[in-house]
Amino acid sequence: MHAKIASLTAWLGLFLLLSGCAPRPQSPEVVVYTSVDQVFSEPVLKEFEKSSGVRVLAVYDVEAAKTTGLVNRLLAEKKRPAADVFWSGEIAQTLLLKEQGVLARYVSPSASTLPEHYRDKEGCWTAFGGRVRVFLVNTKLLSKERYPTSIEDLRKKDYPADKIALASPLFGTTATHAAALYAALGEEEGRAYYRDLQARGLRIVDGNSTVRDLVASGQVWFGLVDTDDAAVALKRGDPVAIVFPDQEKGGLGALSIPNTVALVKGSPHPTEGKRLVDFLLSRSVEERLRDEGWLYRSTRGANDNVVEVVTMKTSPGQVFEMLKISRSDMTRLFLR
Repeated sequence: MHAKIASLTAWLGLFLLLSGCAPRPQSPEVVVYTSVDQVFSEPVLKEFEKSSGVRVLAVYDVEAAKTTGLVNRLLAEKKRPAADVFWSGEIAQTLLLKEQGVLARYVSPSASTLPEHYRDKEGCWTAFGGRVRVFLVNTKLLSKERYPTSIEDLRKKDYPADKIALASPLFGTTATHAAALYAALGEEEGRAYYRDLQARGLRIVDGNSTVRDLVASGQVWFGLVDTDDAAVALKRGDPVAIVFPDQEKGGLGALSIPNTVALVKGSPHPTEGKRLVDFLLSRSVEERLRDEGWLYRSTRGANDNVVEVVTMKTSPGQVFEMLKISRSDMTRLFLR
């Protein structure tokens, strides 16, 4: 009797499988929150999906609230995380997530060839590559001798305030830039600098891509953007030029901001999350993002096609120390 039941069960299982009615094992998946522009991040995630067989569920941030929106979401989900991986286009907010206990410790083997200061000592995040904060100048409206060369030019009366654009310093890399200037200049001088910008009445817009398009269309003379935004304008053939600020000997230097990747603590798919972290931190992904224009330079490998840039000497830790102070000031000065 038992043999007949077992045989019947086996035949029933075979019938259901062949008829497509039997439940099939669920394919592995991973959830990633990323502030990296979708045009650059989505193809990379698709490549991982194809090579690994792991389905990628990606949540992208909007330009106006770059990084900040996803950070707030991760903080809200801290007790019941929905994301496995956080891939950010900057570093300050990643440090905030570490402080708040959102990130897990994971040292990826892909990080072994990265510089030591690109790896968190406690293994909660890893950085790679770099974008640079630059002036984008409309070449039809300004002659080369009138190009801005320093962040101090933002508050000079030589340039009308309504002809300069800046993304809101409450979000994204512009917020990180503010914290870096507080660290480099000192809190009081940094606060005075932004107070002067607010009093001048610069055009404050939603994001760096908006700044880029205002410059390209001739609505403003110049603005501060990231190198990836500037690269898009150059590729389109817009009448623009890139100027790295404060490059004179002994000058402040331009701010370089790396990408960061981290595993979320208590994530629903930690094994798949680690696989994605390893993939994102690989040399091939970094060089691909450099070649496609998201990163200005690679941390590893040749950078033959980039200009050597004097960068600001502030460390991620120094920038993070100033982030809460600068963000409070930026909210008071620029929140509309």
